Amino acid sequence: MSTSLEVPDRLELVMDGAGLLAGAANVIMQLSHPAVGYGVVESRVESGQIFRHPIKRTRTTLTYLVVAARGTDEEKEAFRNGVNRVHAKVQSGPDSPVQYDAFDPELQLWVAACIYRGFEDVHRSMHGELTATESEYFYQQGATFGTTLQVPKEMWPDTRAAFDDYWEKALANVSIDDTIREYLVSLAKVEFMPAVVSRLFGRLNLFFTTGFLPPLFRDQMHLTWTPKDQRRFDRTMSTIGAISRRIPVTIRELPYILLMRDLRRRMRTGKPLV
Repeated sequence: MSTSLEVPDRLELVMDGAGLLAGAANVIMQLSHPAVGYGVVESRVESGQIFRHPIKRTRTTLTYLVVAARGTDEEKEAFRNGVNRVHAKVQSGPDSPVQYDAFDPELQLWVAACIYRGFEDVHRSMHGELTATESEYFYQQGATFGTTLQVPKEMWPDTRAAFDDYWEKALANVSIDDTIREYLVSLAKVEFMPAVVSRLFGRLNLFFTTGFLPPLFRDQMHLTWTPKDQRRFDRTMSTIGAISRRIPVTIRELPYILLMRDLRRRMRTGKPLV
């Protein structure tokens, strides 16, 4: 489908820095597929362990988002090569409870689909529903979340409606056991950061995380959520959205702008990208 649809000024909102509030929720969605969850929890890649290298791991994850959304073909290829070197080490062992391979395009498609859904959910919570035209436009752009990894373009569902069909079928794979749940709850409480950060912001981050999770994922995580919580979440995100729309785009996108500058500096100096 053509991506020449007119969507004035709305594409900028996709990379709104306030969307980082939904980060942990999106990771939970990705890792709710057992093969993805155990691939992360059991990973032997030392540098990719968020509880040991929180800054580096966070930087890599966020850089992937901005490269996929805004990077040049050269930047995407360079980042893909860096990810591939890491993914080559992520395979299940004989004692793994589930089989996984980080190069599996079906697993990567699930990860990319979760990321795209996350961007839509953030936009909806902050700025309201997209029109049908905007939705299709953004969806076609969203294919880069998969193709920046190893997902062939033809695997990305053709239309936004086709994506809904894929999503509903893929939800059958969602299953979070105690091992993955414990890891994810700790992540949502930002316990990978210094203790003072977790004490100050852990409860708040868990609130936003729970609010951004669709009901199925929330139930799998054993997280409670009341109508009162939902009203509080909706008011908060609507307020954040209203403030965000009054802030210049360069400020809203500052985290991602800085990450792209860092990536380009690393490419120029030959430093590892992942």
